[in-house]
Amino acid sequence: MNFDFTEEQGMLRDSVARFVQDSYSFDTRRQIAASEQGMSAEVWQTFAELGWLSVPFAEEHGGFGGGPVDTLVIMEELGKGLVLEPYLATVLLFGGLLERGGTEAQRSEWLPRIIEGGCQGAFAFLERQSRFEMMDVATRAEPDGEGFRLNGEKVVVLNGANADQLIVTARTAGGQFEREGISLFLVPADAAGLERLDYPMMDGQRVANFVLKNVRVPADALVGERDQAMAIIDPVVDTALVALGAEALGIMSQLNAKTLEYTKTRKQFGVPIGSFQALQHRMVDTFMACEQVRSLLYRAVCALESGDPEARLNLHALKVMVDRAGKQIYGEAIQLHGGMGITDELDIGHYAKRLMMIIATFGNGDWHQAQFNRLRYAPRDGDNRS
Repeated sequence: MNFDFTEEQGMLRDSVARFVQDSYSFDTRRQIAASEQGMSAEVWQTFAELGWLSVPFAEEHGGFGGGPVDTLVIMEELGKGLVLEPYLATVLLFGGLLERGGTEAQRSEWLPRIIEGGCQGAFAFLERQSRFEMMDVATRAEPDGEGFRLNGEKVVVLNGANADQLIVTARTAGGQFEREGISLFLVPADAAGLERLDYPMMDGQRVANFVLKNVRVPADALVGERDQAMAIIDPVVDTALVALGAEALGIMSQLNAKTLEYTKTRKQFGVPIGSFQALQHRMVDTFMACEQVRSLLYRAVCALESGDPEARLNLHALKVMVDRAGKQIYGEAIQLHGGMGITDELDIGHYAKRLMMIIATFGNGDWHQAQFNRLRYAPRDGDNRS
């Protein structure tokens, strides 16, 4: 199978790589992370001008019409630079939900704003009790005249600190853990009754918790069919898993490259520590772990793009491998750098912290292993297994 990128994808990759190398140094990132917003509006506008915000959207909505491979190309390079700007949260999650489930009026209003860099969005789905279960939704949406009234709480909302608009999951029917009965609502971040508490995570990203107290929205705030939100959410989260896998791959490759370079310059007993055979073996192990992630990522992307019925299995396997390989790679990088490997002044610890957050986003390795086992080994029709 040919895994070469197209000429357009190569140009896109080179464009992102040049930006990261020339304009997004580690010191620049630290300044952005320390700012009140935790992101740079100027950098975000540059993304818009370079056309990156338009890549996943269909041409009829002003986009590039890109697919999972194009997302992979962008996110891998953004991962190498530890870029803080909310490409995942605004473009892939918020924008993806609108494009897949929004009405024509919603798409016409919001997608051009996203592409032009004039809208920050967030997907508010996680609740305190839900952990990794997307269908565990206690937030309720009750009919209120010609609209709805929302009550509940959402936590750790990616880009929630800067979002102008939220897409919120709320239960409109059924029990708390049922797949059916979940709906999506477009809610302005300044809506009456909406309380926001924003805070930084350990990887420098800013998130927010939201409390909804009788937040009223009109009927046309509904995104997609009532009670059928999971049919929209599932494919959008699949794309997000590819994006996170690609970002993790970029981080792992940087950790390996930086650690290898360090072993060539750090001396002990009068020779570079990279000359020690035991450390050479460990560097080979981390290189192989990174390549295993790359292989699974490419397999998952190909399955997703081709509509393979087992694409979800590949995504679960990818997340399991990201968990295992990520811990191995950042652990070795920190140990081989010694005590300074986790200090704030060195980028190694920042790469490690971002990897930790990626591992926990949309389910860690143990959770995805359980989902893989459930799908792969579930009894089929005619099976006598209990």
